[in-house]
Amino acid sequence: MKQFWIFDFGFWIRRSIGRKELCLVLVALILALCSFAQAQQATTMHRVCFLSSRAGIEVREEAFKQGLRELGYDEGKNISLEWRFAKGDASQIPALASELIQAKCDVLVAGGTEATNGLKSATATIPVVFTVASDPVGAGLVASLSRPGSNVTGLSLDAPGLNGKRLEILKEVLPRLSRSGVLYHRASPASKVFLTEIEPVARSLKVQLKPHGVETANEIDAAFKAMSNERVDGLVRLPSGFLTSLRKPTVELAAHHRLPAIYDDRIIVEDGGLMSYGPDITDLYRRSASHVDKILKGAKPADLPVEQPTKFEMVINLKAAKQIGLTIPPNVLVRADRVIK
Repeated sequence: MKQFWIFDFGFWIRRSIGRKELCLVLVALILALCSFAQAQQATTMHRVCFLSSRAGIEVREEAFKQGLRELGYDEGKNISLEWRFAKGDASQIPALASELIQAKCDVLVAGGTEATNGLKSATATIPVVFTVASDPVGAGLVASLSRPGSNVTGLSLDAPGLNGKRLEILKEVLPRLSRSGVLYHRASPASKVFLTEIEPVARSLKVQLKPHGVETANEIDAAFKAMSNERVDGLVRLPSGFLTSLRKPTVELAAHHRLPAIYDDRIIVEDGGLMSYGPDITDLYRRSASHVDKILKGAKPADLPVEQPTKFEMVINLKAAKQIGLTIPPNVLVRADRVIK
């Protein structure tokens, strides 16, 4: 009966209107169907889940959300976001990663190398985008920057010579520097690469390096005591999301030992550290939204090249300098992108 009704309706249309009018009706019908399909697609709710090894840094999470908004994603309408933070306790990462896997996320986003490793170990199928990662090739996250080759891609923190550049700046600020402590995260594969990178610069500057690796918050104090016993003149802290989560005790101990220190992340200087030089990490968080967008539209992480930083900044905290009795040379101060007074 239904088939007869449809046939009869079609016969009535052909009898009632001409061929030209019929074509117009069909075109209008097709356009209406396309508009309906687009409307359905626009209201698809994408689920994106975020994991970080440290406590949340609101300005960076907001930058990531801003990047999504710029690409047409409206939280609560066509995208939902879930957040998990290990708060500096790397032992929590496997459990938090497992939670997000079970949440059936469309894309997993990792803040830092440790979080990326945790997600990569937990799934080989769900796409993973790292907002920042140190030496993603050396850390085994991707096969190469141009062809990641797996379900993981994102943005690298690294640019050639950054750690050596930090030592050079420290030497400019502290011409008497002859022994420099190096604080690094012992469990991070990238740290080995960074140590190798900084060694030739140290030799050229005639600076002896005193590396100290830590894996827990309790080891930070012991590392500073050891550096004090070694009579180091200054400190370079190598990039690590884990160490960034421990920035408060690090800054306090550097001040207590009156040790000039240079960091990779401006947030440490904003929290009382002496100075930093490195990529604009907030900008990397914003840019990582583009990788998420491409994956949600069908791109494969294996084919999305890892992007490198394009913006760098030097931040100096004059309050911290005064606290340890240090004067920042004018030729260094004038190059700072931001000076905290």
